[in-house]
Amino acid sequence: MNLKQKARQLKTDIPAIYLVLKDKETPSFAKLMAGITVGYALSPIDLIPDFVPVLGYLDDVILLPIMIALTIHFIPKDVWERSRKAAYDMWKDGKPKKWYYAIPVLCIWLLIIIMFIRAII
Repeated sequence: MNLKQKARQLKTDIPAIYLVLKDKETPSFAKLMAGITVGYALSPIDLIPDFVPVLGYLDDVILLPIMIALTIHFIPKDVWERSRKAAYDMWKDGKPKKWYYAIPVLCIWLLIIIMFIRAII
């Protein structure tokens, strides 16, 4: 599997792991692993910052796929297949266009702006 195919697979694996979190049949430890993996994948904070040449992307290229594989190992097969199919269906017509996914990001930016203004005043 080449790098482009791996990137495409990550694009469906991360949402599938998120959907696993919402499934009632997922065991608690698998939900914990899924939460950590999705949180790390979406977090703007990396173990090694991306601006460090070469090393900055190693955590995204090596650590994230390892976390995904480890998480998938703890997810029951039927739950994983259901979630993966739902994630694939979500992306097959292009990017999901649900605006409310942006609400947490907007709230975080709003809090940062408020804290910045309070620090100045």
